[in-house]
Formats: sequence, C-alpha cells, structure tokens
Amino acid sequence: MSDIHDDTPTSEELAADIGETEGFDGEPDDGLGPLDALIAERDQWKDRALRAVAEAENTRKRAEVQNNDARAYAIQKFARDLLGVADNLERALQAAPRDAGAGEAGLVTGLELTQKSLLQAFEANNLRRVAPEPGDPFDPHLHQAMMEQPSDSVQGGQVIQTLQAGYALFGRTVRPAMVVVAAKGSGAAAGNAAYVAAGATGGNFDRKA
Repeated sequence: MSDIHDDTPTSEELAADIGETEGFDGEPDDGLGPLDALIAERDQWKDRALRAVAEAENTRKRAEVQNNDARAYAIQKFARDLLGVADNLERALQAAPRDAGAGEAGLVTGLELTQKSLLQAFEANNLRRVAPEPGDPFDPHLHQAMMEQPSDSVQGGQVIQTLQAGYALFGRTVRPAMVVVAAKGSGAAAGNAAYVAAGATGGNFDRKA
C-alpha cells in the first residue's frame, strides 16, 4: 500500500502564518503606531521648548545681575565720596535753630531743599538712604550696632536711634547705618533673633562704641 502524504497544516503552522500576516506576534495591528510616534515626538519638542525658555530666562537674569554689578562698581567710589556731602547737610540741619529768624529760616529752607535734591539724585541712581526709625528691627546686613542700652518703649533687638544714616547701592550696603539698639529684655519682648546672632558672631556689632 502506497504512503499517503497529509499536507494539512498543523495548528502550530497556522498560528505562525497568522502571526506573520498580522505582524505583531499574533497580536492584531491597530494602526496607531504612527500616531503614537507623532505624540512622542511632539512631547520631545515641547520639552525642548520649555528648556529653551527656562535657559533664556536664566540668561536674562544673569545678564541683569552682571549689569547691576558693573554699574555699582562704576559709581561706588563716586557714591562714597558724595556721602560726605550728605552727612554735612544732615549735620547742618540738625544744628540749625528751630526758632530762627526770617534770614536764618531761609537758610534752613535752602539746606532742606538741597538735601532733598541730593537724595532724589541718589534714588535715581539706585543709591538708597538707610535710616531706621525707632522700633524697626535690627538688620545686620544694613545696620551696625554702635551701642546697646535698655529701653522701656522699644523691644530688645530693635533700633532705638540712628546715629548716622547708611546707604545701599543696588541693594548692596555701601555704608551700614550706625544705630543704638535696645538691650535684651527691653520692652515687652525678649529680643530680635537677628541682633542676638549678629552680636554672637561680631557682625556689624561694636560693643566698645
């Protein structure tokens, strides 16, 4: 009896043929592959754009800081020289009689107008006067404590009096304001933590003044 060859494909062969036809190891092709690729590419470009914007903003801020530093360096010496003029005007106004006659009153008014014009010129060039009022907190970055004393009206660590005004150029201290500070335990509070820390480290604090 002759051999009969059975050409009927097995189940494994049928599964393999179906997989090759569908192209996904037996999983049907949903046709979304190109769309997923476009979405991924879009997200990549969006991320690059956000990074570029952030880098541009950082570059702008760095350039602004560098420009301010350059301007401050250029006028710092000139500003310090002018502080002597401002101090002399301040002393003249403090020494001026309050009950002056007509002639003296005109002189005092002239001094006040000159001081006002000078301070306006300072402000226009970002040179800011620092003269804390009684009760303002002590700031070791802007103030120098020349002495401390007890006070009934001002809390510990706060300014009692400004002895000499200070100045800051573009936010940087050119000369700290010389102040009298209330001793710890003054008023109703225990004190200013910034003042206590400055005293402990010796920063802007002169106990011998």
